[in-house]
Amino acid sequence: MIASVDVVIPALDEAESIGMVLASLPRPAIRRAVVCDNGSRDRTAEIARDHGAVVVCESRRGYGAACQRALRALEDDPPEIVLFMDADRSDDPADLGSILAPILAGRADLVIGSRVLGTRERGSLTPQARVGNWIATRLIAWLYGVRYTDLGPFRAIRYSSLASLGMGDPDFGWTVEMQVKAARRGLRSEEVPVRYRRRIGRSKISGTLSGATAAGVKILGTIARDMALHGRPARSR
Repeated sequence: MIASVDVVIPALDEAESIGMVLASLPRPAIRRAVVCDNGSRDRTAEIARDHGAVVVCESRRGYGAACQRALRALEDDPPEIVLFMDADRSDDPADLGSILAPILAGRADLVIGSRVLGTRERGSLTPQARVGNWIATRLIAWLYGVRYTDLGPFRAIRYSSLASLGMGDPDFGWTVEMQVKAARRGLRSEEVPVRYRRRIGRSKISGTLSGATAAGVKILGTIARDMALHGRPARSR
């Protein structure tokens, strides 16, 4: 049986790109696309609706807050797999099959699309993002015994596995929270190489020094908070 897959796309002022992203999603592989408008001042929501997406709104700013709101829209008819991707056209939907394959084959519960292992357009992954990835993924390997190369937003997870994690971070810590909680709970995870393109428009996070610094602090703080609450997993010692 073919698994049902819904895609969650948080979006803030992405009118230039959201239509292209939605139009390029493979059908019928994707059952439903849910776009969370996180307070856009442009036509993001209107364009997303015109392209057949379910559109919900979240006034509380933050990547994690937008993802959580979109996930609530799936509760009445949940999919088997949730796919997360960005609205700025940096993620390539052509890689969707590769990301879903380990879950569909029964090998994984969580799959991360790794920009580090894949190919990147020049300037698509900023130096500060590369450094932050390097530090965070090595810290996760040391503390949790699980090796990642990336905290990339293009990822898929079984809906039941995601529900078990108790996700709560409203900001930049959402992706790393998912990975450390998955590691702590012993979920099977894989990485697959993905292509990464220069985003359309300016990044709200890595495009500015202050945004990149805030994201880095948040990511490391998320790991530190998990360790403070639960300690180091016994299997990683």
